[in-house]
Amino acid sequence: MKKFLLGFALAAGIGFSTFAQQAAIPTGPIDLETAVSIALENNLTLKRSELNQLTNEATLLQNQGARYPNLTAGGSANFNWGRSINPATNLFETQRIGNINLNASSNVTVFNAGRINNTVKQTKTVMEQGYYTIESTKNSITLDVINFYVNVVFNQEQVKIAENQLNTTQDQLERTIKLVNAGSLPYSDQLDLQSQLATNNVDLINAKATLNGSMLTLAQALQIPYTSDFQIKKPELSVDDTFMVSESSATIFQTAVETMPEIKAAMLGVESAEYDIKIAKAGYSPTLAIGANLGTNYVDIYEDKFADQLDFNFSQSAGLQLSIPVFSRFTNKANVQRANVQKKLAELSELEAKNQLRQDIETAFTNALASEQSYQASLTRIESLEESFRIAQQRFELGAINSVDFQVAQNNLFSAQSQLIYDKYTYIFRVKVLDFYLGNPINLN
Repeated sequence: MKKFLLGFALAAGIGFSTFAQQAAIPTGPIDLETAVSIALENNLTLKRSELNQLTNEATLLQNQGARYPNLTAGGSANFNWGRSINPATNLFETQRIGNINLNASSNVTVFNAGRINNTVKQTKTVMEQGYYTIESTKNSITLDVINFYVNVVFNQEQVKIAENQLNTTQDQLERTIKLVNAGSLPYSDQLDLQSQLATNNVDLINAKATLNGSMLTLAQALQIPYTSDFQIKKPELSVDDTFMVSESSATIFQTAVETMPEIKAAMLGVESAEYDIKIAKAGYSPTLAIGANLGTNYVDIYEDKFADQLDFNFSQSAGLQLSIPVFSRFTNKANVQRANVQKKLAELSELEAKNQLRQDIETAFTNALASEQSYQASLTRIESLEESFRIAQQRFELGAINSVDFQVAQNNLFSAQSQLIYDKYTYIFRVKVLDFYLGNPINLN
C-alpha cells in the first residue's frame, strides 16, 4: 500500500507513545513531502483511527484467549464462636473453630459449533479492515494537502502577474507624464493611466490576500499555527505533450477497484458480516465444556500439623458440562436474522464504495480532459495577445493609439496570463489525481 501514499514515504504513521505531542512547527520553507508528513503526523482523525486499532488488538487478544482453559485460585480464613459447623466433620459443635480453605478451578470449552474460532476470524477481519481504513484516511489527507499546496503555488504566480501588470502600468505612466509635459499627449492619457495604476494596486492587494488565504488553508490542513513566516518551496511544475494518461476511465477504475484501500475495507466488511452469521447460527448448537476443581482445608481445633491436614483433606473433581439450547424464546432466530441483514447492508456499502470510486474517476477523467483542452486553448490565445500587446505598446509610445486602447490590450494580456496559470495548475492537479488512482506515485518536482 506504500504506492498509495503517493511516493512520499508516509507509511511510518504515528507512534502511539507520542499521540499527545504535536509535530514541530517548521522554521523554514517546506516542500510538499514535508507538508504531507506533518499533516499525517498531526491529523486527529488519523490518530483516532490508529487508537481504535489498539482497541481491536485488545479484542482479538481476548477472543483468542477464549480457546484456552481458564484458571482461578483462591482461599479463605474464618473463625467461628458458639454453635457452628465443623468443616472437617460437618457436624455442629459449640466451640471456637478456625479454618483455612484453599481451592483452584479450571474450565475450557470443548465444542460450541465454531463460535470461538469464527469470533477470532471476525476480529482479525475487523482489524485488517481498520488498517485499510487508516490507509484510505492517509490518502484523503495527502490529496487534500497536495491540492492546497498547488493552490498556494498558483496564487504565488497570480501575485507575480499582478506585480508585472503594476510595473508595466507604472512604466507607461512615467513615460506618458513626460510626453504630456512636452505637449505630445493630452492630459487625459495621464489621468487614464493613473486610474489604471490604482486599479492594478487593488488587484495586487487582492492577489496577496488570496495568497495569504491559501497559505492559511494549507497551515490549517497541517494543523500548525499560521504565522507570516510560514512559507513553501515552490516546485517546478511543467506540462508536456505526454502528460495526460492514456488509459480510459473504465481502465483506471478496473485498476483502482483492485487496489484502493476503501474498496478493500468495504469488501472486508462483507467478510466480517459473514462471520457474524456463522456466530449467530452457533447459538442453535449445544455447548460442551470440561471443568476441574481442587480443594483442601485446615481446622485449628485438631492436633494435626497444617501440612498433614491439607494433604488429608485434599479433594479433586472433574466433570463435563453440556448445554443444549431447546428453546431460546426466538433469540437465536432474531440473531441470525439481524446478522443476515447486516451482511446485506455491508454488501450495499461495498457497492456504494465502488460506485463512488467509479463516479470520482469518471469525474476526474472528464475534468482532466476539459482542463487539457482549456490549457491548450489558453496557450494559443496568449500567443496572439502577447503579439497584440507588443504592437499596442509600440503604437502607444508612438502616439498612434490613446491610453484607453493601450489599457485594453494590456488588460487582455494579463487576464489571459492569469487564465493560463489557472488552466495549467488545474490541469496538473487533475492529471495527478488520475495517476493516483492508477497507483502511480505523485511527483510535483
